[in-house]
Amino acid sequence: MTMTDFACTRCGACCAAFRVDFHCADLASSEAKGVPVALTVPLTATLVRMRGTDEAPPRCIALEGEVGKSVRCTIYEQRPGPCRDFAPYAPLGIGDDACDRARRRHGLPPL
Repeated sequence: MTMTDFACTRCGACCAAFRVDFHCADLASSEAKGVPVALTVPLTATLVRMRGTDEAPPRCIALEGEVGKSVRCTIYEQRPGPCRDFAPYAPLGIGDDACDRARRRHGLPPL
C-alpha cells in the first residue's frame, strides 16, 4: 500500500459532502505548484472555492470515480490546505466527526 492508497483516498465521501474554500496562495502559479485556477471559483480578493463543492449535492470537480467504491483525486499532490488538513488520521484508518458525517451522507460506515 502506498501513501496515496488507503481507505480515505478510495472513499471520496468528504469530496462530495463539503464546500472547499481556501486562500488563493494555494493556487498554481508560474512559481509554484498548486490547485489549477480553472478548477476554482473566486469568492473574494483572497479566497477561492473548488468548483462543484457548492452544488447540491456537492462534488469536487477534481474527484473521479464512484464515492465509496473507487475514487481518486485528480490533483491529490496539489490539493488545497483544507483537503490536506481534513481527517488527519484517516491514513491510519481512524476517521473523525467530519469524516463520519461525510461517510454517513453516502451510506458508508465510519472508518
